[in-house]
Amino acid sequence: MIVDIVRDAFLSFFVAIGFALLFETPRKALLIAGLLGGVGHCIRFALLQSDYGLVASTLCGTVFIGLAGIYCAHRIHTPPVVFTLPACITMIPGLYAYRTMLGCIRIYEEGSDIEGSSLLQDTAYNFILTSSLLFCLAIGICIAALVFRKKSVKEIKKIKDLGIKIF
Repeated sequence: MIVDIVRDAFLSFFVAIGFALLFETPRKALLIAGLLGGVGHCIRFALLQSDYGLVASTLCGTVFIGLAGIYCAHRIHTPPVVFTLPACITMIPGLYAYRTMLGCIRIYEEGSDIEGSSLLQDTAYNFILTSSLLFCLAIGICIAALVFRKKSVKEIKKIKDLGIKIF
């Protein structure tokens, strides 16, 4: 199982790097985007192997990417979206979206001659799963922005350097 998790992280690292290059991410941020993509997808894969649901696993992976992206953004002075977008692309539910579109096309072609509710049920399931996963991607990334909306990491460090307790 450990070998599978490491292989998943390794492959996701390169997928995130590829998308970061496609989006013209600055050179100093390429490694961070790859690491966030690899570790985020690794978290998702490990939770899936531990019998968590696909939606919950995706949410946990994207929350990590969002929080780590905020931290890394302050470390190398780059907007968080530069890391988080390529990192989260590794978790886009392409297979389920594809199955949804094929199901819609088959329903349209067959019209009222549908062989039962199986096709409609499968298409609806794939649509709901695709929507849920995309929603998790958006929410997972936005959670970090909402948490650090009032105080940035830099402001918290400045306040602690002055000796003021905030928590």
